[in-house]
Amino acid sequence: MSDDPSATAATTATTAKSSWNEQIIAEFRANAGYVPWSSEEDFAAGRPVPPRIPGFDERGMPLILVHHTGARTGRARISPLFFQPVGDNWAVFGTHGGSPRHPVWYHNLMANPRTTIEVGTETVPVTARLAEGAERERIWAREVALVPKFAEFEAASGRQIPVVVLERTQGPATS
Repeated sequence: MSDDPSATAATTATTAKSSWNEQIIAEFRANAGYVPWSSEEDFAAGRPVPPRIPGFDERGMPLILVHHTGARTGRARISPLFFQPVGDNWAVFGTHGGSPRHPVWYHNLMANPRTTIEVGTETVPVTARLAEGAERERIWAREVALVPKFAEFEAASGRQIPVVVLERTQGPATS
């Protein structure tokens, strides 16, 4: 065991995030793609699904599970993410809570774009690509209208939030 307090704190934070994701993934799968709203107490304790957001129903927040492969490690990972339907495809947003860095899942998808997602009760092979220009602006504006907090995340981050389109593909995907 390390005597370095920063290493211990990093390990604790990673373990907490992993257990949060596991809880959210289990709730997603038990509720056909919806994760129940957090109470104020849950949210204050760090449960990563927000208190009720206007415009969404009683079932909770619809999420998408994005499978991705570690760009450096090659390890399989799953990230529960907010999404927006875009035709027959889906868009996800690299807000990383307003961090100045892109989330790890973003880097992983850019390095390994062929993957799968879980949406509702369906598992779908997809290819990830970065939305740019007018397409990005249209999707981003719609998302900010639905979840205004995302505009605050972009302002706090000092970077343009990546919008990743997950395009439905035919045949098997790697994950």
